[in-house]
Amino acid sequence: MRKIIEDAIKKSIRAKEAVSKTQLDNIEKAAEAIIASLRKGGKLLVFGNGGSAADSQHIVAELVGRFKMDRKALPAIALNTNTSSLTAIANDYGYDVVFSRQIEALGAKGDVALGISTSGNSKNVIEAFKKARAIGLKTIALTGSDGGKMKRICDISIIVETKYTPSIQESHIMIAHIICSLIERGLFKK
Repeated sequence: MRKIIEDAIKKSIRAKEAVSKTQLDNIEKAAEAIIASLRKGGKLLVFGNGGSAADSQHIVAELVGRFKMDRKALPAIALNTNTSSLTAIANDYGYDVVFSRQIEALGAKGDVALGISTSGNSKNVIEAFKKARAIGLKTIALTGSDGGKMKRICDISIIVETKYTPSIQESHIMIAHIICSLIERGLFKK
């Protein structure tokens, strides 16, 4: 058991070290894009499937509630939380468009779409990015492995370069916390 525990910790550390070597510019660009949008009255739309859906909710909770700083609430929406919309859209149009339909309904030029997919190939996340770009939203991918198809269609791609899903997801929440901290500092630090 101890070996399994040690291996999991080492994989997580290696993934995070890779992020620190290759993704600092992209993390900074993502935070700057979100800050710029929020300053102009825009909002952040976040979405993903499974564990990435949970991460989407986590990010939104940090922004609508608070991360480290007492400050006004920030406009952020997790598109995977409205089960009535998700199931109606999936039933009527198919699961591939559950996020793109919501982007069409809720997104506006100048907003930011942040899609999360460990593989970078989630069809419904890709479709949402296509719709977001057509409307004029800035697009940010939070992904893993080699970035998948998402890296080619997004304005900013933050890629955790490992194929080990748990380490990708652990790194995603670390990256999200960094971005939330940068947003708070950027908007509210005097």
